[in-house]
Amino acid sequence: MSTQADHGHELVPRPEQTPDALRAALAVVDPGRLPEMQRTKDEAFAQAVEWQSLSPLRSWVLTWSRDIEIARRPDLAARHARATSDLEHEDADIAREALRELSAVLDEAMKAVHV
Repeated sequence: MSTQADHGHELVPRPEQTPDALRAALAVVDPGRLPEMQRTKDEAFAQAVEWQSLSPLRSWVLTWSRDIEIARRPDLAARHARATSDLEHEDADIAREALRELSAVLDEAMKAVHV
């Protein structure tokens, strides 16, 4: 597991950026998404072969690292859930603020895992 800043309670340590480590972490923090993870992994591998490039695999790793970072940290997960629920609010100002907050959560998670 990698070194990380203290963000309060974390459900699991930040996993290494390998498919097996990411899958193990997801199985704890959001097991309902395991089929989606496998499907997108298969798609990334097929695309990597087709493109003869590792870019789809790196993108897959970063996307799942980011999503697991959010799920493993209750502070980010709560902010993400609130922002997501307000995206279609009838008050346009609330919806705009939700979009800004969602972007901030995604950016914070990506910065935490981008190595």
